Amino acid sequence: MHAIVDIETTGGYASANGITEISVFIYDGTKVVKHFETLINPQQIIPRYITALTGIDNTMTDDAPTFEEIAPVLYELLEDEIFVAHNVNFDYSFVKHQLKIVGYDLVVKKLCTVRLSRKVFPGLPSYSLGNLCRSLNIKIENRHRAGGDAKATVQLFEYLLANGAETHIAQMLKKTSSEQWLPLHLDKKQIQQLPSSAGVYYFHNSKDKVIYVGKAINLKKRVSSHFTLNDAGRKRQNFLRNVCKITYKECAGELEAIVLESVEIRRLWPKYNQSQKQPIQKFGLYMFEDSRGYLRLAIDKKKKNLQALYSFNLLHEGLVMLGKMVEEFELNEKLCFIDKTPFTKDEMKLLDEPVKYNKKVKKALAALDKQLPTFAVMDDGLKENERLCLLIERGSFWGMGHLPSSAKVTSSDELKEFLNPYADNDYIRNSIYSFVEVNPEKKILF
Repeated sequence: MHAIVDIETTGGYASANGITEISVFIYDGTKVVKHFETLINPQQIIPRYITALTGIDNTMTDDAPTFEEIAPVLYELLEDEIFVAHNVNFDYSFVKHQLKIVGYDLVVKKLCTVRLSRKVFPGLPSYSLGNLCRSLNIKIENRHRAGGDAKATVQLFEYLLANGAETHIAQMLKKTSSEQWLPLHLDKKQIQQLPSSAGVYYFHNSKDKVIYVGKAINLKKRVSSHFTLNDAGRKRQNFLRNVCKITYKECAGELEAIVLESVEIRRLWPKYNQSQKQPIQKFGLYMFEDSRGYLRLAIDKKKKNLQALYSFNLLHEGLVMLGKMVEEFELNEKLCFIDKTPFTKDEMKLLDEPVKYNKKVKKALAALDKQLPTFAVMDDGLKENERLCLLIERGSFWGMGHLPSSAKVTSSDELKEFLNPYADNDYIRNSIYSFVEVNPEKKILF
């Protein structure tokens, strides 16, 4: 049996909206054997734009049964049947969510007449219910009402069956098939072509804009997991509706995928990525010699044309580190701009001579150098004749790339010829440090 369903709702996602009307036709493959239809009191205000679309307003649903009251009848109708709808994941997410609230767990197979229509009648200009029925000369009465749309879906389903849909349905309902849970606009081939290797994947919308970037040890498994979870929340539902295309880049392993994902999120700024959207490092530790010959240290905003001794995401982070250097190596707070008040005559008399003071500064920077090592991480590459390489220079991530296995490098400068430079950030840096802690044999010090 097929339960062909259509609903009207108060909004676009199930977790915060209600059902205002439902129509269910039980179809045995040749005819309708049962029909259930009712308005439902959603127990919330119906927005004006919904009323303008469906004609259903608050006065019409005030005396209608609540979903809890119809739930036993509805669950009995749907249980053990194949849930059929035009854009099935929308209707199913609402019905399943509402049933779960009142104590029923609906777990049935789903069949989407949008996806089925694409297989039976490929190449049509549009697969929305109205346009599809117009293309196939199926008349819709009472459009945007549950009864009218559900009846049209029944007629569409009969038309599809008459044109060879059975073969496609059998494949779509298999447990191994992804047709039941894939986003409406995503072709199954997009999943099938994914490798089972590590990499970074990109979800694109209908305008080909990247809306999400993720990393994976197993691309096919990780991407599939995005769509198998039935979450009724707004963010989740909007996300699924917008995924139309998947692209990917294979990586040599998890570490390269971690770094590339972080780089791409900051480059593309995808709509549905929330983590790793922190600002890039904005402050640096700088040194200069003043007119009296003193070496001065200062924390300042990053300069495009001036190399910082060290970089920080936050001003406070830099000031704390500089404060520790002042305390440990007896540097002068005013010469380091921690204390920004002018020198008094007595303070000037107490200052070390420039040569003596500068030795302290150089000693402090030498100690910082020891804390900020330069090293490379070498790992297996994508191909047998290459190696993956990541470079940490003075404690910060410099870049990443693949170099020939035969290449011999003795310094970080030589290594840079093979690498692509990338912006440093805490996430990448900490990931690399964690990797070498577990794999010390893959770390090469310079």
